[in-house]
Amino acid sequence: MKIGFIGLGIMGKPMAKNLLKAGHEIVCFDLNKASVDEVIAAGATTAATSAEVASQCPMVITMLPNSPHVKAAVMGAKGVLEGAKEGTILVDMSSIAPLASQEIAKACEAKKVRMLDAPVSGGEPKAIDGSLAIMVGGDKALFEEVYDILMVMGGTAVHCGPVGAGNTTKLANQIIVALNIAAVSEAFTLVKKAGVDPHLVFDAIKGGLAGSTVMNAKAPMMMDSNFKPGFKIDLHIKDLSNAMDTGHGIGSPLPLTAAVREMMETLHADGFGQDDHSALARYYAKVSGTKIGD
Repeated sequence: MKIGFIGLGIMGKPMAKNLLKAGHEIVCFDLNKASVDEVIAAGATTAATSAEVASQCPMVITMLPNSPHVKAAVMGAKGVLEGAKEGTILVDMSSIAPLASQEIAKACEAKKVRMLDAPVSGGEPKAIDGSLAIMVGGDKALFEEVYDILMVMGGTAVHCGPVGAGNTTKLANQIIVALNIAAVSEAFTLVKKAGVDPHLVFDAIKGGLAGSTVMNAKAPMMMDSNFKPGFKIDLHIKDLSNAMDTGHGIGSPLPLTAAVREMMETLHADGFGQDDHSALARYYAKVSGTKIGD
């Protein structure tokens, strides 16, 4: 299938490459020329605008940082809706506010473009190996129509409800991940400050109830002081801000989310916003005077 791909960042670039490996044609667009060139080298072609991408492709995937970027790429000047034909499928795989997904879906409906919101979880490693968890909102028949394409990029793809449900599910995911990372940071800082080897503690508890995908992925990074981003602090701040805005709008308090977001805001202010979210360990090092890693 000929698929447009708009947004070739840390996640979008390997996702587009996996589609190419599966035999799909890709027409890509991104403002970062180096990213575009890398995907072209893997076999894609490019277009000058999002509208030109949509004019060539029956399906368009967007993978962009936040709600304003998706709105601009889809609804703005030279956006997807300017070039899309009736029946075009738009799959927005960005992590944005659920209300923004619904607003974009209404604009798509007016142009007879079919839309799903399908944010992902798993970070860069799972984007590279094609095992992302994909959370989808929109028409179930449309979900089933594109399921095989989604599964080129994902290990799972679950239909969660109407448009916006995908991003609501992603917000829940991001809350759980953020709080989990904070808990791992707090616990392992305690361990290190008490003079116990964090590596031994990790081996002792990872098979028990405290064990989790988050701990297995992030504790080794903390112990190695390796904060090379798979998912950046600044992006997680964005997700938690969207979660809090959504929670406030529907009357769902998020006190733990607020606390962890403020920790991340502190790291951003200290110049660590581009670090991996496992750098929450830096926050605990700051307040305790003890680093988990050597």
